[in-house]
Amino acid sequence: MWFAVIYLWATNVLALLAFGWDKARASHRKRRIPERKLLWLAALGGSPGAVLGRWMFRHKTRKRGFSMWLFGILAAQVAACYLVFVIK
Repeated sequence: MWFAVIYLWATNVLALLAFGWDKARASHRKRRIPERKLLWLAALGGSPGAVLGRWMFRHKTRKRGFSMWLFGILAAQVAACYLVFVIK
């Protein structure tokens, strides 16, 4: 159980930091983190951190396709948590 909690905290912090790092790189016109990697971080359990980073840094807010994938991943993870913890 503790492993899962630590894993989710680490993944979410990493996703949050990745969005901040990518935004900083974008503002300096330097090499960026590919969208696919940001979405993978979300899919691996960091979707709350990714959504928080998106909001905090106002990053990738105009990318409709990216936003759809990100919120789709978040919705799938919320549904999975509901199935696991509520419906036993």
